[in-house]
This record gives sequence, structure tokens and C-alpha cells, in this order.
Amino acid sequence: MEHPSDEAEFALPRSRAANERLHALIPGGAHTYAKGDDQYPEYLAPVISHGRGAHVWDVDGNRYIEYGSGLRSVSLGHAHPRVVEAVRRELDRGSNFVRPSVVEADAAERFLATVPTAEMVKFAKNGSDATTAAVRLARAATGRPRVALCADHPFFSTDDWFIGTTSMSAGIPDAVNELTVAFPYGDLAATEALLTRYEGEVACLILEPATHTEPPPGYLAGLRALADRHGCVLVFDEMITGFRWSEAGAQGLYGVVPDLSTFGKALGNGFAVSALAGRRDLMERGGLRHGGERVFLLSTTHGAETHSLAAAMAVQSTYTEEGVTARLHALGERLAAGVREAAAGMGVADHLIVRGRASNLVFATLDEEGRPSQEYRTLFLRRLLAGGVLAPSFVVSGALDDADIDRTVDVVAQACAVYRKALDAGGPGPWLGGRPVKPVFRARA
Repeated sequence: MEHPSDEAEFALPRSRAANERLHALIPGGAHTYAKGDDQYPEYLAPVISHGRGAHVWDVDGNRYIEYGSGLRSVSLGHAHPRVVEAVRRELDRGSNFVRPSVVEADAAERFLATVPTAEMVKFAKNGSDATTAAVRLARAATGRPRVALCADHPFFSTDDWFIGTTSMSAGIPDAVNELTVAFPYGDLAATEALLTRYEGEVACLILEPATHTEPPPGYLAGLRALADRHGCVLVFDEMITGFRWSEAGAQGLYGVVPDLSTFGKALGNGFAVSALAGRRDLMERGGLRHGGERVFLLSTTHGAETHSLAAAMAVQSTYTEEGVTARLHALGERLAAGVREAAAGMGVADHLIVRGRASNLVFATLDEEGRPSQEYRTLFLRRLLAGGVLAPSFVVSGALDDADIDRTVDVVAQACAVYRKALDAGGPGPWLGGRPVKPVFRARA
């Protein structure tokens, strides 16, 4: 079946049944909250059968152009041949042993050649383990208890030091929450005031070096200077910026070197691999060649599965040899220009807002008063889905082509026409089709 074309005929009976199965067996019906069916219009949460390139098919047989693939992890496209072949070569050779594989050395050398600002690297399976290891290492190196994180960035870890700061803090003791403090992005004076208030207590500053806006001039260098002056560790969370900003991450693009950095998502093109990288003197505290107290840095049974490391090496080779980052930016620029033109043409340019670096586009849906609206997001997502576009964001993959972008812009234009009708009618109620989509972080189910 091709893309659905008429919302009146668009139904997902098999996906609906599969969602019921998922909820009966898995808390939340998904293994990532951001993939939950509460993030989609009611009864229109497709359950995926398979994907190839920039397209995915649901269990009902509908094909979609997909954005934000795998929560930004599949940046080359699904089942990318170079990655699949690299993985396949390792599968027949065994994936996990009682001693390190030579693949681990190969993967470390490949990573450090790609991210030359780092001196050592250790691999894991998910981003949370890497960021928490960075926090633990910073605390051990400084002897300080507090973590200072950027309040304007949405997610750092599933672990208590971060989740305790969110509205889903159930189960986390107040004593843990009190050890995490926050600073605003782009405001060096406020960050210095925080470090002065907790002088000698802050182990690290942790942030995404860039998100939907570019760092203010001198900001990252200023943070580097603040961390040095106050004796804390500077940690860049490069889960998203890694590869999408440059092959060497934001640190490679902006020329500011953190003490530690964490990578994931695009690193494996969907295979489970993440990395903690940084200064040798810090990283070695988790090793055996030093005389100090040992730090339990990262130690995971599956952290060095050979096929995942092979995937990571193939991803890095593909990026550097084929100019993937430049392609992501070009595709994103074409998409952003098309969406903005479509929104303007339908009179909703002030309500459907595209933001972010071209390789990492998101959109905001605003109501009649210019306020963020989950109801209008629901309307917009319904129309996109009916047009065969699965887009919780507009984050592109390298597998998209110009025809995909043009098709997406056409569907966006149709969605914007309905958006305009809803604005003129004073609200999107008749076009919702059920409850509105919900934010990920909320206190109640």
C-alpha cells in the first residue's frame, strides 16, 4: 500500500490492536517514552513493521516518509548497506567474549581519529550510562558532590541525578535531588553566580553544546574558562550534536574542547552503541594504570559487542568519506525553506514554526495567541500521518531524496490549510479526532 491520501479513509486497525498488545506486556507500550502512543493522535499511532532508507511501513501496510528516525539515531537511513554489511561480517565471528576483542581496539582508534579532541574512549550501549559515568568520574576527580546541568536542555540520563529534576521524579529521594543544580544556556553571568554560590561544591557543568539555537559568540569558550577557574569538569553531551554538527561533534565545529564528552544516537545508525570520551588523565581514573583510588567508570557485559562496534566504524567511515553531515544540512535547508513557504502560503507562518540547525530541525505549533499548543500539534500530526509523513520532528536522515522532501512539503501545505481553518474557527476541536497528544514529562499518566 502506498501513502494514505484521505484522512476520512485513514485508519490503523492492526496498529491499534498491536498497541493494545504492547500496553498489555510493556509498561507504557514502548521502550522509550518519546515513542509512546500518547505522543500521537488517538488511534493514529502506527506500529512499525519494517523500514528501508527514509521510509517505514506500518503493520497496516501504509508507507511513510520518516523523520526523526529512531529518535535521531538512524541518520544514514534504515538498513544502510555499508552498516549492514559491516555488522554481517562480525555476526559469524561471535559477538561477545570473556576477554576483549581486537575489534575494540580498532573501534577506539577509529573513534579517536574521528574525534581528535579526545584522548581516550570507552564504549557502552546507551547514552544514559555514558553521561552518568561522566558525572561519576567528575565527582571522583574533584571530590565534589554537586552536578550543574543546563536547565534548557530536555534530557541527559535515565538516572536519578537527572530524572529527579523532571516532573517524573517519583521514586527519587529528595537528598539525591538536592545535589543537582541548574544553569541557563547562554548566560555566563548566571552560571558564574551559581558556581560562586556553591563554591567548591560543583563537580561538573554538563550541557549540550548547541541545540535549536547557535551558541552565543564566546559562550562555549566562556564556559571552558569558568570551569577552569572554579575547578570543575566541563562535560559536553554530544548525543545529538555528534555527527549532525560535524563528524567530530560540536566541539570539532566550534573549537572548544571539553574535559569529557558523550556520544551516541547517530554513532551506530540504530545499533546500540554509545561512547564516553575525554582527557587521558581523567579517563585513566577508570583504568588500571594509575596509583589513585579506582573509579567504577563503565563496565557492561554488552558494552563492546563486536557487531555494534563494527556498525559504529562503518558509520564513521561513511560520514567522512561521503560527506554525510553536509548532505544532512542541505536536505534540512531544502525542507525548512519548503515548510516555511507552505506555512506562509496558507497564512500560518506565525503558528507553525520551524527551528533548529538544518541537520536537526524541530517544529512548534502555536495557538491563536501564539502559545505552544498540544491541540494544534495533534491537528498537524493527524494531517501529516494521513498524507504519509511520520514526523514527530523534521530531523532529516541522509536517505531522503528531493522527491521525499517535495512530497513532505506538499503534505505540510495540506495540513497548513486545515490549520488555517482551525484558527479561523477559534480552535482545533473538530479536527482533533480524540484526546490531544501529551508531553513526555508529566507527573500523571
